[in-house]
Amino acid sequence: MSLDKKALVIQHLDHDQPGRFLDFFAEDGFFPVFVRLFEGQRIPDLSGFDLMLVQGGAQNVWQEAEYPWFAEEKAAIREWVAAGKPYFGLCLGHQLLCDAHGGAVGPAALGEVGVFDINVTEAGAGHPLMAGQGLRQRVMQWHHAEVKRAPEGAVILAESARTRIQAVAIGDRAIGTQFHCELTTQSMATWASLPTWLAALRAEHGPSAYEDFIRAAYPLMPEMERFTRGLWRNLMRVSGFRT
Repeated sequence: MSLDKKALVIQHLDHDQPGRFLDFFAEDGFFPVFVRLFEGQRIPDLSGFDLMLVQGGAQNVWQEAEYPWFAEEKAAIREWVAAGKPYFGLCLGHQLLCDAHGGAVGPAALGEVGVFDINVTEAGAGHPLMAGQGLRQRVMQWHHAEVKRAPEGAVILAESARTRIQAVAIGDRAIGTQFHCELTTQSMATWASLPTWLAALRAEHGPSAYEDFIRAAYPLMPEMERFTRGLWRNLMRVSGFRT
């Protein structure tokens, strides 16, 4: 497979990688171009790209004074979605998609860190981006903010007991997931060498938080891969990159 298409990957945090999406890129011929906004890199001209993947981060969408590049990023997301090109937002990328289109994001009433169930909504079950998916999924979460109100015209694809908007679609070619469907066993293995990440986990769930997370997350990896691959394939089909 030649890399005849380009994916713009927007990053907000060091050591935060696209995980299994890099395998999807390789399979479907996307060359990844990384933009590390937290290091001062700027979003390039969008005309040369075919896909946008916006990752998570520790920032909050309302912190434009602290992170002035948020304004440029939100404008780029609006321009991208208006052009009808495929967009996938993960956690913060999901929140940015909604905020950029008039939704509301705020602190979560109950944050989620760990493995949780989500349920596909009735509207989601009939949406092309959720085609072929089971109605209940176990996913990995790490967030303390959430989308409080979806943008006008958006479809809420999935929900959980704690978070009403777990996944959202704007049209057929833009999807955001509050959960971290990019994470792999390799992603989690890197946390062991990142003291600040381990400290954040332990602050949530105690001294054995990392080990407990691994024990809960590893067994669900095959199903998580199938679920995420299904979302990706659906996005590729509606975008015309697959038949």
